[in-house]
Amino acid sequence: QVQLVESGGGLVQPGGSLRLSCAASRGTLGSYSIGWFRQAPGKERAGVSCVSRSGNTYYSSSVKGRFTISRDYAKNTVYLQMNSLKPEDTAVYYCAAMTPTIGDYCSRFGYEYDNWGQGTQVTVSS
Repeated sequence: QVQLVESGGGLVQPGGSLRLSCAASRGTLGSYSIGWFRQAPGKERAGVSCVSRSGNTYYSSSVKGRFTISRDYAKNTVYLQMNSLKPEDTAVYYCAAMTPTIGDYCSRFGYEYDNWGQGTQVTVSS
């Protein structure tokens, strides 16, 4: 199984940027579709973005146009570039890996993912 480690979270002012990293401490991320999820206090976990093995991407409506997901196959890492951050983006962000059952896709639903990282806190506040 792949083991995932997130990093890059922190405190940022509204309008600022952060880049989250999802690295594999074991396994090859290129073999999986990778998703980013977030969970704010008192709220359910929600899908933010994902990228399939071939590079197809998905963004939730709340982050589309502000966040960009990308892969670096050489570094075995998936990134989430977050720009124009808002206080409502405050949450613990998790990356997760899934193996599609049919074809090549990534999912916005957490139940389709088998491997999860420990999460990284993102706080957007002035």
